[in-house]
Amino acid sequence: MSIDEDIKLACETLKNGGIILYPTDTVWGIGCDATQSDAVKRIFEIKRRADNKALIVMLGNERHLDRYVDDVPEIAYELSELSDRPLTIIYDKGLNLAPELLGEDGSVGIRVSHEEFSSRLCNTYRRPIVSTSANISGTPTPITFNEITDEIKSQMDYIVSHRRNDKTKHKPSSVIKLSGNGTIKIIRN
Repeated sequence: MSIDEDIKLACETLKNGGIILYPTDTVWGIGCDATQSDAVKRIFEIKRRADNKALIVMLGNERHLDRYVDDVPEIAYELSELSDRPLTIIYDKGLNLAPELLGEDGSVGIRVSHEEFSSRLCNTYRRPIVSTSANISGTPTPITFNEITDEIKSQMDYIVSHRRNDKTKHKPSSVIKLSGNGTIKIIRN
């Protein structure tokens, strides 16, 4: 299957409120349309994750940040572009997203992907996509497709074909909190 056909099928699934399993710029992720509450709730159920633990949102381009963040500090664009590895930034106040994705204080974690597949997926879909590791909460994060359990795979509406045989050992993203006043706090290095 071509990458274009894979992206087309994934986008159709997302548009219909479905859940996908897809390769990201870090590890394989479980995703859905980040604006659809029912789909986001379903991911919490699949992962058996407490709903007070927010999920990450993925975008394909820094230019889309202002659609989903109330006040994007200028330094966020530079950090995202200059980071030598995937970077998730937690912003003070999220906008236009399913409320389940926001922290209790209204904050939201967003990562802009520069990896070919996930970036193209986000840009083609033209909406933010949830990106959370493909495991039950509290269990080890699978690094390759073959490490993902059948329990997780069986609950997906679409499983992307691209990169299934990739054995590259990707790591989770770095995570920082960036406040409106420019304060940066490292959460995960």
